[in-house]
Amino acid sequence: MTATPGGERWQLLSRMVEVRSPWLSMIGERLCDATGHEREYWRVEKPDSLLVITIQNGRLVLPACSYRPGVGRATLDFAGGRLEDPCMIGETAQAIVRREFNLGDGDLFVSQEELNRTGWDVDSSSSSQRVYGIVAELPGELLVPEHSVGACYPATAPGARELLRDLVCLQCRAILYEWLEKTR
Repeated sequence: MTATPGGERWQLLSRMVEVRSPWLSMIGERLCDATGHEREYWRVEKPDSLLVITIQNGRLVLPACSYRPGVGRATLDFAGGRLEDPCMIGETAQAIVRREFNLGDGDLFVSQEELNRTGWDVDSSSSSQRVYGIVAELPGELLVPEHSVGACYPATAPGARELLRDLVCLQCRAILYEWLEKTR
């Protein structure tokens, strides 16, 4: 059943299809809305995502571009990955940054700040996925392998606006806008 803003619930009539994989589940359902009309909805269930804005020595540091099958090209994005448990944002962020920048073990962050504690719905109409964001400052003396860095921008409002021109990922852009808003 699905709730409407007024508290009315939609009734599940049938599940037409359910395809499960380790990465996502696709579900097709027939629902009856609050007015009695039958509706067919397709939705995707995916794990939540965590994006990490990394700052080092006054620069926004992004990992090397990665090929994205959904858009058929490599794109510049923040370090990111799946978030299995929202209570583990800090630990998950460290693991993501280690992986994306090819860094060793140990504590990586001088500081960290969550940008959104509850996560944002990625596509509330057809997906259960939420996106979370965190800003993490790396130690100035930490050597990040050059081949692991995709781009650097000044960690300032003008630098972030320049980065916005280069980011195509809507989730990355939303997290960057949130950081910009908090730094005002």
